[in-house]
Amino acid sequence: MILRSLFLQLVLVTAVVAEEKPFTMLTDELLAQLPEAKRAQWTSHISKSREAAASERRILAEECQKAGMEKFVPAPGNRKEFEFDSDTPAEWFGSTENQKLAEIVISYQTPTGGWSKAVDYSQGPRQPGTHWTAQKGDAWHYCGTFDNRTTTEQLKFLAGVFTATKREDVKAALLKGLDYVFAAQYPNGGWPQNYPIERGYHEAITLNDDAMVHVLELLLAVAKGEKLFAFADDTLKQRARAAFDKGVSNIVAMQVKIDGTPTVWCAQHHPLTLAPVKARAKEPPSLSGGESANLVKFLMRSGPTTPEVVAAVDSAMKWFESHKLTGLRKSKTADGKTDYIDDPACTDVIWSRFYDLKTGKPIFAGAEDGIVYPTFHEMAVKNKVAYDFFSTRPKELMEKESARWKQRLEKAK
Repeated sequence: MILRSLFLQLVLVTAVVAEEKPFTMLTDELLAQLPEAKRAQWTSHISKSREAAASERRILAEECQKAGMEKFVPAPGNRKEFEFDSDTPAEWFGSTENQKLAEIVISYQTPTGGWSKAVDYSQGPRQPGTHWTAQKGDAWHYCGTFDNRTTTEQLKFLAGVFTATKREDVKAALLKGLDYVFAAQYPNGGWPQNYPIERGYHEAITLNDDAMVHVLELLLAVAKGEKLFAFADDTLKQRARAAFDKGVSNIVAMQVKIDGTPTVWCAQHHPLTLAPVKARAKEPPSLSGGESANLVKFLMRSGPTTPEVVAAVDSAMKWFESHKLTGLRKSKTADGKTDYIDDPACTDVIWSRFYDLKTGKPIFAGAEDGIVYPTFHEMAVKNKVAYDFFSTRPKELMEKESARWKQRLEKAK
């Protein structure tokens, strides 16, 4: 018992020390530059995040102590993310199989209220002493996250199960998860990739892989009481609407301006300054042709038709038009690797995933060396490529969404 007690104390001390380290972006220096009222909001938000992180560490350590375990067991991993079709019929959620799945999903809900990504729910409910995350390396990596549709997808699933069954345990987990979404929102309206806030690029306001868009889609469904969220009362709807509106305002504020002209967005933005910031080595500060397209599509379909949003959409569409690429043909090298070569006869229209913030030209950063190259070919020769460096998403905006957007604006007059 003495050894177990010492083990628990050591875990708790380690957790506290880890949480006292400064954040990479949310630095004391930048916080000090904020007006007093905003600084108080951010200080409170960061403090609550650190308290939540410390609480999770304490809970897991106590579980290990009670179970006589010297170390926690990682959650079982799964290459396939938790996801279901948005057109899934309501009756599907009420099956015995899905009710059991809901119990497993709930068992992996973090104490703060979110979920980790790529957890294999087919292995059964989480047991005491098992971590909530299956990530390797840092034991708390992606413990609660919005990455890869995580948390938002679990919440939609639980909403479906509750709608079909009216089970109170499912409703409790669902409401706890929605509270998590509200708690994770930054004072300026953005969302980090992970919450409690994880240091590094994870604390950036994350548009990469449409993380923030998925959160906003969820909140709008709650605010409208749509389909799976018909259970929402007026208080919850109003809370969701307020968070949604704040998030949209944050999107407008983040739109990158070059020489005073609004362009598009980066895949991730600094939580305080809103400036474009880097993530992984292959993701430099830049203008995004991919994430920006999905963001604009969301604004066209679901954003408010305010002058600010209309201006943001129009500016982005002009940027897409002026930055489309032709004359590049996708091919294979002698060793079977993907390549893009110059071919004036190729009329396919594509966009680069990353554009330089100063020149507006396509850039390609190596996943291994982090060097920014002017062409895909030069980058691919020296780096492994398992990433989409080009996108056709803006084409859909021009060919389909633009007409629908104009019709929507006409109706809004």
